[in-house]
Amino acid sequence: MRNILIPTDFSENAMNALKYACELFKYDKSRFFIMHAYQDEIFEDEERIKTETLVKVTQNVAEKSQSNLDKILKEIKDISPNPRHSYSTISSNNMLVDEADKIVDEENIDIIVMGTRGNTNDRKLTFGSHTLQVLRYVQCPVLAIPEHYVGIQPRHILFPTNYLIPYKRRELKLLCELAAPYRAVIDMLYVSESDKLSMRQQNNQSFVRDELCKNKINFKTVKDQSITDAICNYVDENNVDMLVMVNTRHSFFENIFFKSKLDEITLRIDIPFLALQNIRRY
Repeated sequence: MRNILIPTDFSENAMNALKYACELFKYDKSRFFIMHAYQDEIFEDEERIKTETLVKVTQNVAEKSQSNLDKILKEIKDISPNPRHSYSTISSNNMLVDEADKIVDEENIDIIVMGTRGNTNDRKLTFGSHTLQVLRYVQCPVLAIPEHYVGIQPRHILFPTNYLIPYKRRELKLLCELAAPYRAVIDMLYVSESDKLSMRQQNNQSFVRDELCKNKINFKTVKDQSITDAICNYVDENNVDMLVMVNTRHSFFENIFFKSKLDEITLRIDIPFLALQNIRRY
């Protein structure tokens, strides 16, 4: 049984992500948790809070949230009446990241699928603020679907790596099982001036090969001074339809002085983006 969390703000992009997830995991027995966290909405209209009690405003927002979730539930059951899938809705007076982390723990979530942007995000940005927060801080793989993206079956997946990260077996298994039904090819891209791998890198490469054993894997090396440019160019030149990266935790010093590769890449892609989390699951 695969457990999938779908955060929604009731935007078209969020609904598109839900449809994508239903199609992507159509072969899997899955439980979908469709979640709306509405705490921000309670305080967004200060004038309303001045004229109504906080309790009344909260009640109205909560009722609207559940009503919209009920509509989504009916719509997705009509669109995707898959007997392998079951659906639950969660309406919560909480912050998005906090509620997502809570559900990930309580329901043993395997993956979060969400849109890249919501109703209120800057249309000039590839990824909205809420999506970036979930990508950075929630302890679960996150699959972000670009606005209006309609390509469904992943056929060519790019996985850039330096082979230095101690990969999590559970997350590589997720990628393996996600790609296998579609016979997707996975290109492991190493951006380096040298083709040689250290013993540690060789061991990690072997681990990846073993865990992705159901898939065809190509091990590629590209010489480029900019990792970001190398990845984006590879995506453009090789018809890649899904990008996979591992999100790592940086020290306080690094966060101040060095921009995360994850942040750079998310500003330039228009295909589904799977972020694996290199952190402990409790």
